[in-house]
Amino acid sequence: MAARRTAAAGSGGGAESSPHDAFVPLDELMPWSVRPLRTGRAWVSGPDPVALRARWERLAGADAAEQERLFAPTRSRTPHTPVAALPGRPAGTARFARDPGPCPDPVRILHGPYDEQWLLPDHRLIDAARPELWRVADGQQFFAVEHSCAPEDAGPALSVTALLPDGHSPAGRPGRIRPLHRRPGGTEPNLAPGLLELLRGRLGGSGTEPDAFTPETVLAWFLAAARPSPTGALVPLPADAEVWSAGVALGRELLRLQSRGARGGERPRLPGGRRPYVRAALPARPAELSYDAEEEALIVGAGRISPVPAAAWEFTVGGVRVLELWFGRRAAAAAGRGPDGAVADGLDAVGARGWPREWTSELLELITVLALLDGTTGPREELRAALDAGPLIGPGELRAAGVLPVPPSARRPASVLGHQEEGPEGQFALL
Repeated sequence: MAARRTAAAGSGGGAESSPHDAFVPLDELMPWSVRPLRTGRAWVSGPDPVALRARWERLAGADAAEQERLFAPTRSRTPHTPVAALPGRPAGTARFARDPGPCPDPVRILHGPYDEQWLLPDHRLIDAARPELWRVADGQQFFAVEHSCAPEDAGPALSVTALLPDGHSPAGRPGRIRPLHRRPGGTEPNLAPGLLELLRGRLGGSGTEPDAFTPETVLAWFLAAARPSPTGALVPLPADAEVWSAGVALGRELLRLQSRGARGGERPRLPGGRRPYVRAALPARPAELSYDAEEEALIVGAGRISPVPAAAWEFTVGGVRVLELWFGRRAAAAAGRGPDGAVADGLDAVGARGWPREWTSELLELITVLALLDGTTGPREELRAALDAGPLIGPGELRAAGVLPVPPSARRPASVLGHQEEGPEGQFALL
C-alpha cells in the first residue's frame, strides 16, 4: 500500500500533502441536510407500538379539557392546529380536536445511533416532522446522521440507517440528517456535483469494478473514514486507489451492520459459540442492568444473557454506553414511566405492558451489532493510519476541478412532488 501511495503522490493531480489540512467537511460533500425531528411531546414515540396505539385511543376518546391536557400543547401544536398531511402517510388533516380519525400505523424509526423505536406518523402530533425527509424515505434510501463530538472522543463521526432517523443524540448537540438520494427511487445523489466523476477519474482504472464509484460506495467511504469534530464530520479523500478500495470494503461492512442488513444485505450474526442467548428468563419489569465481565454475562434484573463480549458492553456514543441507554428507555416504558425514568404524567404512562418478548430479540440483535462493530476496530485503525500518511485529495483539488463550492441549489431539497399532497382541513397543498 505504501508503494501505491508514493506513486500517487508523484503523479501530480494536485493531491495535498498535509493530511489534516486536506480533510473536507461532510457538509461540502453531502450538501443537502435536514435538521433533526422535533416531536414536541415524548408520548408520540417509544419502543412499543402497542403502547402508542393505546395512547392514541386514550387521547382521541377524551373530553375536550382532558384531551388538551393529555396532548401536551406547545406553540407549534395543539389539538386545534391545522396542518398538512405527512407525505406518503394516510393520516387525516382535520383538526385533531374535531376529527382525530383512526390511529395511524406506527412506523419504525431510528432514535439515536442504535435504538430502533416507533413513531405515530401524524403531522398534527409532531412539532417539526421534516416533511422533506418523508418525501424521499423509500426502499432505496439511506440516511447518514452526524454525531457532533470532540475529535478525541472514541465514538463514530456518523451513523447510517435505512429507517427514518430522528437525529437524536445521546449526548451533545443533535446531528444533521443527510439523505443519500435527493429524490425517491434512488435518483439524484446528494453528493457535490462532479464528485463521483472526479473520484472515478483519479482512482479508477481498467480493472476497476463497475460498482466501485456509485453513491452507495461513496457513502460507505464516508462511514469508514469520517472523523468527528465539534463543527461536524470531516472526510479525508484518498489519492490512492488501494486505500480507496480498502475503505469502501470496510464501509460496506459498517453499512450492513448499522442498517441491520437492510436493502438486500445479510443480517448481522456472530459465529457459532459466540452468539448471545438467554440463559435465565428476563423478568416482566426489569429495573437494573449490570455486566459480569468474568462470565461475559449481561444481567437484566433476574435474567441473564451470555456470552456478551466486554466490547459490546463498553460500546459508547458520545460518552454514553449504548446498552445502558437502550435498556433504560425500555425499563422506564415497561414500568409506565417517562423516557428519562421520571414518574410519568399523562400519556407516557398509558400502555405499559411489561417487557414484551420482542424487546429481548432486539436486545440480542443489538449485542450482536455492537460486538461486530467492535470487530472492525483493527481495519478502521489501519485505514486511519493510511490516511494520515497521505496523500489526500483536498479542498484545493476539489475547487480546481469545479466540485467546490457546491451550487446553492444542491443545499436545498429537490422538487419531488409526483402527486398532490393534502393540506390542512382537506385542502391541497400548492408546492
